[in-house]
Amino acid sequence: MHTGSVVLAGISYDPLLRINLGPLELSPHGIGIAVGVLIGARLALPAAERRGISAEQFYDVLTWALFGALLGARVAYVVNHLGDYLDDPLGIVRVWEGGFSLLGGLAGAIAVGYPRLRREATPLWRYLDAVVPGMALGIAVGRIGDLVIADHLGKPTDFVLGYVCPEVDTGSPCLAPVGEAVHQTALYDMVGAAAVFALLVWLARRPRPEAFLTLVFAVGYGAVRFVEGFFRVDVTHGTGLNGSQWTALVVMAAATVGLLRMRGAQGEDAPAPAAPPDDGEEAAAAARRSSE
Repeated sequence: MHTGSVVLAGISYDPLLRINLGPLELSPHGIGIAVGVLIGARLALPAAERRGISAEQFYDVLTWALFGALLGARVAYVVNHLGDYLDDPLGIVRVWEGGFSLLGGLAGAIAVGYPRLRREATPLWRYLDAVVPGMALGIAVGRIGDLVIADHLGKPTDFVLGYVCPEVDTGSPCLAPVGEAVHQTALYDMVGAAAVFALLVWLARRPRPEAFLTLVFAVGYGAVRFVEGFFRVDVTHGTGLNGSQWTALVVMAAATVGLLRMRGAQGEDAPAPAAPPDDGEEAAAAARRSSE
């Protein structure tokens, strides 16, 4: 046993996997996601209305986007773990057993929500700029449910914020002996998403070009997921990077290009500074002022 991990790790608790309410069983994981969605939507609605998007339009698109998020999250997870379903294809539809990808959910939300935006004649970037601060906050809040059930446990570590593997079951396998620590990647994701939320709120204090906040979110949260991926236990497909990291890299690269092009366009649109007058022009201007 690595005694260092026991001494240094500061997070130790037994997870709560189910909340029993008579005949019903609720998962703190699901509750966390639901609360995160509600809080994120509540924050995004005023921002949408300030951009000329009515509450009816906002919730109509959001409803379809949430359906797309569930579908995209499951599809992305299955694709990334396809080997797990080759011998059990029916496992693909057993969604109650878990297995969702957050990044896949975001992609699915955009893919399904976009036709509704077209129908409502609402620009995609305008809608996304309104929702991304709430989305970042919703992700941070949703991760609380992951922490309650001790989900997304990562590689063994001596880090001070490592999670000490308990004797009871956890939301995901704890790949270290009881009493030793692993990375709690849901905690890293929660802190990272909260930092992105704070950055977006700060940037939104003044008018920004359309798509700016969305691109900043893509770069910021993409960086969070890319770094976090090194501490996760996930399929790497022989590349050293997991599917979420590759997705994050592509999104970050595209968003960075978008921000650079936006900055270049702003520079081209800015008026050129007036050239200083030469001595002859200054003398003529002084003569005109004296004659008035």
